[in-house]
Amino acid sequence: MRAVVQRVSRAKVTVDGEITGEIGLGLLVLLGVGQADTEADAAYLAEKISGLRIFEDDQGKMNRSVQDVGGSVLAVSQFTLYGDVRRGKRPSFDAAAAPEKARELYEIFVQRVRALGLRCETGRFREMMTVESVNEGPVTILLDSSRAF
Repeated sequence: MRAVVQRVSRAKVTVDGEITGEIGLGLLVLLGVGQADTEADAAYLAEKISGLRIFEDDQGKMNRSVQDVGGSVLAVSQFTLYGDVRRGKRPSFDAAAAPEKARELYEIFVQRVRALGLRCETGRFREMMTVESVNEGPVTILLDSSRAF
């Protein structure tokens, strides 16, 4: 699984004019699921993201997690994180998981984040979404459950 994690002061996702998820201080997580991913990948990323120390402490050092600052998570499924443009300009999504598997692992990720005590809002799987965010810092972290980067 791949994730783009942004530290935000606020974020929301809208589908057909309806807000499906909205947070204040916290993390916007764009989450992609690959063909080889398993429940263990979802659990790994949920744990890793919930503990990322990317919020500033009293000395201005990134030393606090979203849990430490009482923040929330907005998780948005984004299969395009598996877009491969190495052989041209039109992305290939062959490495992305099939929709059924991707939905299952996305939902497991959300459940695991919630089980860790965090409020986790969501987008709507396989829908055209509008995502708005205010990235603080800016701070953006890339994660891959296979530890490719």
